[in-house]
Amino acid sequence: MKFLPNNFKKIAPIAAAVVLIGLSVAGAVFVKLVADKKVAKTNKRLVETSAELDVFKSRDEYLINQSLEASISAVKTTFDATVKAYETYLDLTDSGIDTKKLAPNLAKILSYLADVNYASASAEIKLFNASLADLKPKAGSLAVPDTANLPQSNTPPGAGYSRQVVSTAIGPYTVSLVAADLNSAKVIIDTASDGDCRDNCPVLSLADYVGRSGAFAGVNGSYFCPASYPSCVGKTNSFDTLLMNKNKVYFNSDNNVYSTVPAVIFSGNSARFVGQSLEWGRDTGVDAVIANYPLLLSGGSITFTGGDDPKQGSKGGRSFVGVNGSTVYIGVVHNATVAEAAYALKALGLTHALNLDDGGSTALYSGGYKAGPGRNLPNAVLLVNR
Repeated sequence: MKFLPNNFKKIAPIAAAVVLIGLSVAGAVFVKLVADKKVAKTNKRLVETSAELDVFKSRDEYLINQSLEASISAVKTTFDATVKAYETYLDLTDSGIDTKKLAPNLAKILSYLADVNYASASAEIKLFNASLADLKPKAGSLAVPDTANLPQSNTPPGAGYSRQVVSTAIGPYTVSLVAADLNSAKVIIDTASDGDCRDNCPVLSLADYVGRSGAFAGVNGSYFCPASYPSCVGKTNSFDTLLMNKNKVYFNSDNNVYSTVPAVIFSGNSARFVGQSLEWGRDTGVDAVIANYPLLLSGGSITFTGGDDPKQGSKGGRSFVGVNGSTVYIGVVHNATVAEAAYALKALGLTHALNLDDGGSTALYSGGYKAGPGRNLPNAVLLVNR
């Protein structure tokens, strides 16, 4: 309300009158259905209402507010675009790309926004996004290990760590992964927080999670809101999806907004993948539960071929957890879109696989970092001996 003129209250009665007239019109239309003789009266009222609306719209207060609402909408749209571009900028920086040359462009955008010059800011954002797009391939190439001496194989390791080039119908992809037999190992989820956390949540490095849980391998967990993102103010390092940690504590059980997100449940020597986490109860007798999106493979078939999220469609390290029978795999498909990661995992013979967080959070640990270390994380997927 602080954006409205002080004399806005003067037009409130007029607005109320218009609403009342509208209700009268609706009532008249209903009566028309009962008695045709009301038609003439209804038409007359419509004409009168139209005339009164024209008078209302011609008032200075109305025109001022219409103009102000349009300006606020334009500024908000430009601001949202700036935040999105800046977060892409941060992801590229976190991936090791030198983004310093773009800092002046970013400063110029922020200056335009401060002056409420959304037209110039919008034009500058387009140039900024074009420069970011030029840097993305470089980020992808940095994330790819040297493939010169890597084995080319579509057979995943039976146990332990491997980095190999996998051939698919859409091209070769480098995959780093750790395999473990669920008869002798189990999956657990470790969290930095002891329970639900909505803001300023604790985080740890993947190496810290591995060390304190006595794990022999680990990978980054579910999507979360990094503290460096402007859009994460008020919810830093929080995550929204279902999870049960190693202490049998369920997180985000009441978050129905994300109850349609896929999940995997590990219990004994098997894993169950569900298309929606709402399909799973709150059984604490299992070893681990983690929800994230999208589901990459189900029953040996690719279940994700692309979406509307540009981040999922850009090249980068794609973390995953998957299975084939009683063998579990955690790892990273390098320099791939999320859809391309699904092709690589299918070529490796995995039957089920779930996408995990990626970008600046990508990390894989097995006797040391094989990818990452990436950002500190609110949760991680770990492999421990039984």
